[in-house]
Amino acid sequence: MSELDIDIIRNADHWPQSIDRIVLRAAEYVWENAPEGAAQDRMGELAITLSDNDQVQVLNLDWRGKDKPTNVLSFAAEEGDEFDLDDMPPEMVAEMPRLLGDIILAYETVLQEAETQGKLFEHHLTHLVMHGVLHLLGYDHIEENEAEEMEALETAYLAEFDISDPYIEGFEAPE
Repeated sequence: MSELDIDIIRNADHWPQSIDRIVLRAAEYVWENAPEGAAQDRMGELAITLSDNDQVQVLNLDWRGKDKPTNVLSFAAEEGDEFDLDDMPPEMVAEMPRLLGDIILAYETVLQEAETQGKLFEHHLTHLVMHGVLHLLGYDHIEENEAEEMEALETAYLAEFDISDPYIEGFEAPE
């Protein structure tokens, strides 16, 4: 399996430094264990921004038309927009990283949800990072069958971290 380069960007002071390890581990696990075809045999790159409600609310309004903060936003890179990989020599493509995109998390919303749902903050954060990476790999939860597939992957991945199924308690998928 190929390597994943993750940039963690801090746009808010609330996030403890110890969170970086959790974020990196969750993202790397999804990348390494994604179903065949989701993660290619190329290095991947993504950015995870640890932000706050105010900044996420602006992005949520600009990109989704929802004037409220949300827990996690994922912006997949549209690979191939600038150039056509099919026109490049395969050995050159193999050396290029796959640009996955960006994940942005709102500290206050993640914390409030964890408290409301009776979850450890670190467990909820792990789930949201995994959820975001799956979005960057092309998974979605708009249609029922897509939601079931995505939730099954999340549940299986979280079980490997000894984190209980977040959906068994009746909570809905992150927006």
